[in-house]
Amino acid sequence: MKTSPSTAIFLLCFAVASLPAAARAQGAAPASPPAQEKDKSPGQSAKPSDSSDHGDAFYYFTLGHTDELQYEATGRGELAVQSIEAYKKALEIAPGSVVIMERLAEIYAKSQHTRDAVLEAEDVLKINPDDVAAHRLLARIYVRNLGDLNAGEVQKDNLDKAIVQFQAVLKSDPGDLNAALWLARLYRFQNNHSAAEKVLRGVLERDPGSGPALEQLSQLLIDEGRSDEAIKLLGEAAGDSASPEVYDLLGDAYQQSNNYAKAEEAYRKAVDADPDDPGHRHGLAQALMSQDKYAGALEQFQRLTELEPGSAENYLRMSQLYRRLGKLDEAESSLLRAKQLAPGSLEVLYDEALLYEDQGRYDDAVKVLADAIAGVRSQSGEANSNALGILYEQLGRAHRERQDFDSAIRTFEEMAKLSPDLKKRAQMLLIDTYRESHAIDRAVAETKKVLGENPKDRDLTITLAMLYGEKSDPDAAAKLLNPLLRGGSDDQEIYLDLAQIQQRGRRYADAEESARKAEELGSGASGKENAWFLLGAIYERQKKFDQAEQQFRKVIDANPSNAQALNYYGYMLADRGVRLDEATALIQRAVAQEPNNGAYLDSLGWAYYKQNKLSEAEDYLRKAVNRSSHDATILGHLADVYLKLGQTERASELMERALSEWQRSLPADYDAETVASLESQLKNLKRRLAQKSSPETAKPQ
Repeated sequence: MKTSPSTAIFLLCFAVASLPAAARAQGAAPASPPAQEKDKSPGQSAKPSDSSDHGDAFYYFTLGHTDELQYEATGRGELAVQSIEAYKKALEIAPGSVVIMERLAEIYAKSQHTRDAVLEAEDVLKINPDDVAAHRLLARIYVRNLGDLNAGEVQKDNLDKAIVQFQAVLKSDPGDLNAALWLARLYRFQNNHSAAEKVLRGVLERDPGSGPALEQLSQLLIDEGRSDEAIKLLGEAAGDSASPEVYDLLGDAYQQSNNYAKAEEAYRKAVDADPDDPGHRHGLAQALMSQDKYAGALEQFQRLTELEPGSAENYLRMSQLYRRLGKLDEAESSLLRAKQLAPGSLEVLYDEALLYEDQGRYDDAVKVLADAIAGVRSQSGEANSNALGILYEQLGRAHRERQDFDSAIRTFEEMAKLSPDLKKRAQMLLIDTYRESHAIDRAVAETKKVLGENPKDRDLTITLAMLYGEKSDPDAAAKLLNPLLRGGSDDQEIYLDLAQIQQRGRRYADAEESARKAEELGSGASGKENAWFLLGAIYERQKKFDQAEQQFRKVIDANPSNAQALNYYGYMLADRGVRLDEATALIQRAVAQEPNNGAYLDSLGWAYYKQNKLSEAEDYLRKAVNRSSHDATILGHLADVYLKLGQTERASELMERALSEWQRSLPADYDAETVASLESQLKNLKRRLAQKSSPETAKPQ
């Protein structure tokens, strides 16, 4: 049987490609060179005879393929050049050989001779328009050349060309999974989601358990807001297969639809099936964190440190969880390990500063943040404004925590210079700093200035209204807020703001009416939660305790993790001295969620005081003072504990500090009745101390 040159070379190609991997990596021994080349003198050019064309093409093809394989193994550029030259010689001998042209196009592509690769592959397609190898090569080239798809027509042209090539591949080989997945991705880049979905569903018809196709299709459905369809798709796949990957994808779908309990269930099945896969455990840990199950999440990250001992992220997450659990020493130990693994990580430095703040080490927090900012600014090239913005914001907050308001103001002013986007955020932080430092008039002036630049800014208008509320000027606040009412669901926020302002201005009937309107606009229990909480506070201020309790109970029934309601309700009971065990349990639940919240620590200390558990009361109230050293109420509570312990001098000192803070408080926060009682108490205490130290009243020795 007569064999054409192309057929002969194809058989050779098949034979070479079928060599064992080790042999191919080392390079197959080339065939003997053409007879003319063996006998030629130096500098003499030999021309193969027609009778040896097949063997000569065979030789050069083998030589080119050997060099190509060695180039893949070593990356040495001279081998690519040798391979190209050998393939060209083979093609001169056997012009039109598709197999040789394919290999030449491949080595061009591998050695970054992209234009030559494209031209060679296109020549192949002129001979055989259905050549799958050429279509695959062109598709790879166009995909490799894709960059920023918003960068211009060139990139869009590459995208379109890649799609055409993958379509051609699938036309010849419908079962090519890689081509189908790439085609679906590219369709999504074009926002042609229906075409992408059609391709992916075609893959799943052929292979219902295809993890990559399930992942892409479920993500597509979720991105389009069709999370129920994604869950149904993956649920059916999970029902037919025990594949941990499918359960993992199902967990992702539930996670993105905010059904964290179902996500946890799915991830647990994935972990049970493949306990050593870090990806499944990461998903489970995230689902647990989303449900505030911090101890369970911590357990998963502890296991992850064994599976991924070199990952700083796992130690960082452990540190964050320890902080949430109030275990600050363990948090610091985990953070130290994260810092060792990733010494230059901004995220680690940021969390280090947060930990120092939780420990009350504000000077250390300021130093860490200032050093991090200096490090980012010293880097070559344009500074990362977003990273700097995060660091500046936390630095300003750290300055505020240590009551260095001037430094906080300067920090936020520097932050405003970073970018137009960060300027607005910095301005809001600056306003809040003026308010927190009780410079309420400066806060109002700054807000008016910014509002003058952005007169239609709704958030700024609300901020100014709330500041008028702080000044006990509810009429001025209402004048700003009422025009924002539009008769729609967005009005709920405005009514809640009005209710809060009216409550602080002691206009309780108006406050109740506004809160009721906000309640009516809420959809479902979660939409009414804030209105119920505010109604509880309004009733409590009027000493309508039964009605207040009813509202707080609604909030907690709807959301058992609402720390604010748990704390307020528990404090209301404790302050009245009723149902103290229940009060303590409620506040403990709030503290468990936010162990460093000064207000919650104060409530728990006060509940213990009411139970006459003075040691526990002192412990929690001292923690509260460390967190909120300028809170007049907390200082007064700790003074009462020391008074009961007989430590009158310490009690007197704290009472004086409390009175000083009351005089600095905002108008809406000032409680004349409490201040009068505290002044009377301090006066009597000082009299007793004076009598105790007087020589006339001293006992004879």
